[in-house]
Amino acid sequence: METGSPRAAETVGADRTEPIDLAVPPERVDRADRAPAVDRDGPGWTGLPRGLLRLRRMLLALGAGAPAIGTALPLGLLVGPAWAALALVPVAVLAVGWVLLEHNWRSWRYAERADELLISRGVLWRRVTVVPYGRMQLVEVTSGPVERRFGLASVQLHTAAAATDATIPGLDPAEAERLRDRLTALGEARSAGL
Repeated sequence: METGSPRAAETVGADRTEPIDLAVPPERVDRADRAPAVDRDGPGWTGLPRGLLRLRRMLLALGAGAPAIGTALPLGLLVGPAWAALALVPVAVLAVGWVLLEHNWRSWRYAERADELLISRGVLWRRVTVVPYGRMQLVEVTSGPVERRFGLASVQLHTAAAATDATIPGLDPAEAERLRDRLTALGEARSAGL
């Protein structure tokens, strides 16, 4: 469920939706290498490591910088310097994307509660996914070659509803494994009680 309302929540794999206040109070930085955390009722929210932002910015620079150079050189040499200005389009995309990626990175956070895991994300449209521990079927840690180069891993939560899986990207591998082990243990304990 995605809404433009600042008060929205999504429950994955359950038949209930809880309103969660997403109004962001003044932010505080827990550690310099993490996104700012936001004080809330209950357990604290944990931001993602800065390595995810560096990875996404590098991919953006490669995606927008290479076309800028590849456009400017041939047009400047073959057609004339006036046509080389077309290379400013990828540069403008790079500049806007650079800023937007930081806002997106700051919006990602997660919180472990007694009965559920909350995952919050989104800049314009805030989205909170609530994953009850008893509904989890599989917790998977993945890390591709680029993620490994930046020391990152992702945690993917699979629930009974196939279309409503949740992911936490860009975690430190040790934190991803800790989270996987904790969520697996909590999921087994909660599902045994059903």
